[in-house]
Amino acid sequence: MEVASSNQPTSICNHCDKEIPSSNIDLHFVHCARNLEKCKLCGDMISKGYAEEHYFNTHTPVSCTLCGETMQREVLAVHKGENCPQRIETCEYCEFPLPAIDLVKHQEVCGNRTELCHLCNKYIRLREKNLHEISCSGVASSITEPSRNTRVSERARNGPRRRTNEFSRRSMLITIAITGTAVLLSSLFFQKKTESNHVH
Repeated sequence: MEVASSNQPTSICNHCDKEIPSSNIDLHFVHCARNLEKCKLCGDMISKGYAEEHYFNTHTPVSCTLCGETMQREVLAVHKGENCPQRIETCEYCEFPLPAIDLVKHQEVCGNRTELCHLCNKYIRLREKNLHEISCSGVASSITEPSRNTRVSERARNGPRRRTNEFSRRSMLITIAITGTAVLLSSLFFQKKTESNHVH
């Protein structure tokens, strides 16, 4: 099919609405009307032998495999990626994947969980964490952390506080000592028994 050049007069084909060189318009129209038809849904010119295939591949309604909603095939990818209520989204606070329809309710609860800020020793809601990190001065709050003088006077009143590590270290040493003693005694007992068996 000839393409119209800039200095050649052209005519519009009544069948496909394309601009065709005027000298070829009659021949083009006969070929075009015999072999092509316009899709009533998208307006594309389709070879008559492939019209049914074009409709099936492009326009047949399809169901979303996630939510079951029926739609035109051409919008399915956008639906699955952006609109489907069952598409998987990730929680911004815990990075747990879950259906989009459940995300808002989950994030309301998840965002209200708290974490300790190691700069100011305050417990901060996860939903406020980013804003807090920008504005945190690193100064401990008098509400969340008592002053050093208060802590010293409490310690004096209650006596020295033992560290939990001391307990766990002591427990571990006692366990090792008992186990070692038990192994030693059983090996001596076993040795005496085998010696007495050899004597008899």
